[in-house]
Amino acid sequence: MPKAARFSRYGGPEVLTVEEVPLPEPGRGQVRVAVAAAGVNAIDWKIRSGFFAGSDAPDEPQGTGFDLAGTVDAVGEGVRSLRPGTAVFGKAATGAVATHALADADGLVAKPDWLSFPLAAGLPVVAETAYRTLRDLGLRAGHTLLIHAVSGGVGLVAAQLALSRGATVIGTASRGHHDFLTELGVRPVEYGEGLLERVRGVTDSVDLVLDAAGRDVLGLSVELTGDPDRVLTIADGNAGAHGVRFSGGGPDAAPLPEVFAEVLPMLESGALRLPIQQTFPLERIADAHRLSEDGHGRGKIVIEVG
Repeated sequence: MPKAARFSRYGGPEVLTVEEVPLPEPGRGQVRVAVAAAGVNAIDWKIRSGFFAGSDAPDEPQGTGFDLAGTVDAVGEGVRSLRPGTAVFGKAATGAVATHALADADGLVAKPDWLSFPLAAGLPVVAETAYRTLRDLGLRAGHTLLIHAVSGGVGLVAAQLALSRGATVIGTASRGHHDFLTELGVRPVEYGEGLLERVRGVTDSVDLVLDAAGRDVLGLSVELTGDPDRVLTIADGNAGAHGVRFSGGGPDAAPLPEVFAEVLPMLESGALRLPIQQTFPLERIADAHRLSEDGHGRGKIVIEVG
């Protein structure tokens, strides 16, 4: 029987269970993917915890996860671009942490042979978010970009994309990540009290700020850039109080083929690195969420399913 990680009430990681479920059938424009691996992102546990909820409990059991990699095993009406047996990765239309998941065909990209399923599963959300936020910030060669939480998935991809485009990148991270970040070409600074002075100690000016941390750094970021339009957050719901833009994707999301036209060649050549922090089996999805919520990791957490 197919299995899926689901939750029927909001709360901590303990509300997640792995259950037998009916085999999902693809609708028009969709495919069914036999999932090999699924990525874990902060948005997953925020949804599970009820952060965005307007009620005490979901109306019905909910799946979890958006990122997946696997093999197409059924196609819905109108799908011409993908066939059963094609290895793909991208965003799921239903919970990705499952043995089988549905996805819109245009939300998937063919997986090259050199790319592993676990790494492919860790890419879609972080790569699209990094690409989109740099686009919306208007990053150009010669800019100095400050990234808060640069050692996380979004931060790492955004930093390496920005560096490849000729920008200087400063990033906040805990001390244990500094050597790795320096290898990439990032100028790391430790977050916490005194951050403003530490940033000013490594650069004369900051042109743009990407906040991937959500740790009350927006006021400081506006002070560094001198203009709230030069600051963008994906993690702080208090953005409006600082006049800062909040980017959550949705209709503004970048098309995955466009994103990976830039990202995949960099990955293949080694110009972009995205470490996998830890992998878990499907049955340990709750532990994966705990690790993600704990923060301070480097790179991606991945669920290996098949």
